Amino acid sequence: MARRPALTHDRIIDAAVRVADRGGVAQVSMRNVGKELGVEAMSLYHHLAGKDALLDGLANWIFAQIELPEPQRLWRPAMVDRAESSRRVLSQHPWALGLIESRRSPGPALLRHHDTVLGCLRRNGFSITLAAHAFSAIDAYVYGFVLTELNLPFDADEGAETFVDEIQHALPADEYPHLVEMITNQVVGRDYNYAHEFGFGLDLILDSLERHHAGSTS
Repeated sequence: MARRPALTHDRIIDAAVRVADRGGVAQVSMRNVGKELGVEAMSLYHHLAGKDALLDGLANWIFAQIELPEPQRLWRPAMVDRAESSRRVLSQHPWALGLIESRRSPGPALLRHHDTVLGCLRRNGFSITLAAHAFSAIDAYVYGFVLTELNLPFDADEGAETFVDEIQHALPADEYPHLVEMITNQVVGRDYNYAHEFGFGLDLILDSLERHHAGSTS
């Protein structure tokens, strides 16, 4: 029989990711992760202190998947790429949204992520205060967009138009003229994809940051 690979911290966290991807973070326990690995839960305690450490490891794993800015890159394209990477990772792992900012024991990937983003902004001439505002505004937008995207009443592959067809009876034009106008012009026959709204909203935030940045350095 082939020998089972040795348990390591990384293998345990990878297994916890698989458990969370299937059933959400509520399903992540030492017992369930042990079952995923084919070992007794007690075996995990040689590598992790308990469930809190397991959840800390999951939060750290998420930040390790997000693209970080290159040291000397211009701030705006760096923030665009980082925001798009964050959205992609969080969309692929919906359980992460409620977890990543709630942990009280941040791991090295989480800390490196935050430090690198702030460092990119500071190297590009952002004041400490404006860098903090930028980080907060961009992440609030990304997290909110992902939350909306994950809870839309239709799947991405189904498309919004099918959903609109289903609810048209509840949208008389005389009662909801502006909503019907928007749907008619933006959705029906337009291959509308909510994901395409992401870049426009992000640009609004970055445009505003650019004005504040220019004003503080003029």
